[in-house]
Amino acid sequence: MKADFWHDKWNNNEIGFDQDQPNPLLVKHWQALNLEANARVFVPLCGKSIDMVWLLHQGHQVVGVELSEDAIEQFFAAIKVKPEVWTDHAFKRYSAQNIEVLVGDFFKLNAELLGSVDATYDRASLVALPDDMRTDYTQHLQTITATAPQLLITFDYDQSQQAGPPFAIPATEVKAHYHQSYAIQQLASVPVKGGLKGGCDALEQVWALQGE
Repeated sequence: MKADFWHDKWNNNEIGFDQDQPNPLLVKHWQALNLEANARVFVPLCGKSIDMVWLLHQGHQVVGVELSEDAIEQFFAAIKVKPEVWTDHAFKRYSAQNIEVLVGDFFKLNAELLGSVDATYDRASLVALPDDMRTDYTQHLQTITATAPQLLITFDYDQSQQAGPPFAIPATEVKAHYHQSYAIQQLASVPVKGGLKGGCDALEQVWALQGE
């Protein structure tokens, strides 16, 4: 998946991950990670997700990474916050009270630039990547976060019936990526109302990944 693909999607407003309300599975199951209120939460491939606002309202510090600068400018404009912006190595860093977003390539992000995190929230990252990138993604994510616990949201459906993203991530794949580092618990599996993208039947699933 080349960077131009995602830039074109943002420019043409063809992103299917955005919601006008926080993800219900996040709201219902976030407490499963048992975090302190001021925990620092990493949101990879964050886009302009309103889920970050919900996490802020829980008292958390939020740090995201996103390829599209347009998405991040839209995010801060939507929440009516003017961030400080500066270049930090291969990234442009947008920073305001309790929230930072690094604009650039996730795979160029290292633990030093990211800083320590207490948890990861992945709703639109793993499912956004094609099969040939997902192993590299999950390994890099574990490295830069020191295998911090995760709340992971995925979709499971017949991939032959619908082109991604979001891509289908069955339970077997979640376990293949993460079983060596985490105890994995499926917290819920619910039908997608109206089908995925208004098309095929799909399940939206939420997982708690806790270090063993």
